[in-house]
Amino acid sequence: MDIKNFWENLSTKKIAMCGIGISHTQLILDFLGKGARVYACDKRSREQIGELADRIEAAGAELRLGNDYLNDLEVDIIFRTPGMNFNLPELADARKKGIAVTSEMEVFFDLCPATIFAVTGSDGKTTTTTLIAEMLKAQGKTVHVGGNIGNPLLPEIDNIKPEDFVVVELSSFQLISMRKSPDVAVVTNVAPNHLDVHKDMDEYVQAKKNVVLHQNAFSRTVLNYDNDITVSFKDDVRGQSLGFSMERPVKNGAWLDENGYLHMSYRGIDAPIMHRDEITVLGDHNVANYLTAIAAVWGYVGAEEIRKVAKEFTGVEHRIEFVREVDGVKYYNDSIASSPTRTIAGLKAFNKEVILLAGGYDKHIPFEPMAPYVNEKVKLLILCGPTADAIEKAVKEDPSYDENSIEIIKTANLSEAIDLARNKAVCGDIVTLSPACASFDAFPNFAARGKFFKEKVMSF
Repeated sequence: MDIKNFWENLSTKKIAMCGIGISHTQLILDFLGKGARVYACDKRSREQIGELADRIEAAGAELRLGNDYLNDLEVDIIFRTPGMNFNLPELADARKKGIAVTSEMEVFFDLCPATIFAVTGSDGKTTTTTLIAEMLKAQGKTVHVGGNIGNPLLPEIDNIKPEDFVVVELSSFQLISMRKSPDVAVVTNVAPNHLDVHKDMDEYVQAKKNVVLHQNAFSRTVLNYDNDITVSFKDDVRGQSLGFSMERPVKNGAWLDENGYLHMSYRGIDAPIMHRDEITVLGDHNVANYLTAIAAVWGYVGAEEIRKVAKEFTGVEHRIEFVREVDGVKYYNDSIASSPTRTIAGLKAFNKEVILLAGGYDKHIPFEPMAPYVNEKVKLLILCGPTADAIEKAVKEDPSYDENSIEIIKTANLSEAIDLARNKAVCGDIVTLSPACASFDAFPNFAARGKFFKEKVMSF
């Protein structure tokens, strides 16, 4: 699709932007500027949206708000926000009427002239996306970063050149309707997640697989060889297939040896890149993130630039983020840990027992897999939110449970949990917020939860 023709065709269209938020606000303004008739649609009320509703209405958008915001949309194109379920009956009805249902990222993929790296997975997406971008920048490339990481890219399309690089993070909600795949597709891992939205695990896995399915012979795919589900994607790879592993040598890809060195094996040549101790951020999962990024950028970025990023990159906010030390107690914000697998990774990053703050919104993910790690790595477990009872049950029913080794306390909310951790912790302890659950019971997102934790800790 040609960018110029796209904008020209848009001027005659009626467009519904469903979801007034980060990814759509600038698009609404841009589309209005191109002459399109834009309906800004959102389930929330005008009062809940606030001044943003006034702003886009003043620019010329027509507002459709409230519970019936999707009913009887007589438009040419519907742009759904990433968090909107693709299988909603209203969207299915629109497709039957011949209305195009798409998304900002789908259109961006159709229009983008640059090389696209896309990262998906259940865990590690944001850090891996950021690492790939930082490595490309270290090599002197012009890089545009966006997608699920928070920055919409379609508004930037006119400024992206063929020689540039785009690095996007893609969620299952974005991928479920994608019919175009990136030049370099990266799957960090796949484990149960978002089962409160997807109808089952199979739908979730198939959504992730879309990052690979529409590639061509000139593409690259990077898969986690330590994860059975991602390994199964290998049969669908059409181009160059690379892997990464923390457990064994990889013939084509990145791997960690028994002495802690990260290697890249490519076309029969094995190159040691660096020792894991050169990586500034904590945890085995971050070593895995580096292996993933190395496999993705190899041939685009040199080993020296990769090592430079490893030494200088201090991590992404809310991911085992060191907050401060008070009275000899270290506090870490791992609010991104919205699933048990993320919490497991967070616990494994520390070489001693910790005080763990967990619990939150129920995504219908089982907690049994993380129970052995909690029993091994946690001295005090402080729980809050709707999942508190389920986590406690999983921990106590695991064979590794020892009531003399772990104390479990439930509190009414996160604020009380932080206060309790402060009172219980002694010099030398580590307190980590790693909830294993989404934040929606008490916060709009994991970032707001992490910010609350940090502000509370900084107030001590």
